Amino acid sequence: MHTTIQITADQVLAALQQHRGKNAGIHVRALVQAITGRESNPAAQERRVRTLITELRLAGNEICGKPESGYFLAQNPGELEDTCKYLRSRAMSSLMQESRMRRMSLPELAGQLLLERDFPKATTHNQEPL
Repeated sequence: MHTTIQITADQVLAALQQHRGKNAGIHVRALVQAITGRESNPAAQERRVRTLITELRLAGNEICGKPESGYFLAQNPGELEDTCKYLRSRAMSSLMQESRMRRMSLPELAGQLLLERDFPKATTHNQEPL
């Protein structure tokens, strides 16, 4: 019987301590292997690590990374800036797709998102906005 090791945010952060700077990046599969000590890793564990990295970033940890470099802790402000630009570009691409599908301008969509954030009950699908 194969048991799955539950990976924690602390384990991810501890493993990333060995990966400072872009040149020391580690891809998610290798990161899971470093944490679990196992060669073969279920995709669920890779998703778990990605989710934990998002949570750690939301908590203010400077975890950088792009598909070509893997994950790493920022070694300098330039690396952090590069990752922030990459994340912003991905976010803007998603928002642009949504705005086109809804046939509204990006500023209109941004305004709608702000309203939903500030007045969540007023902008549900079953109610008219205030």
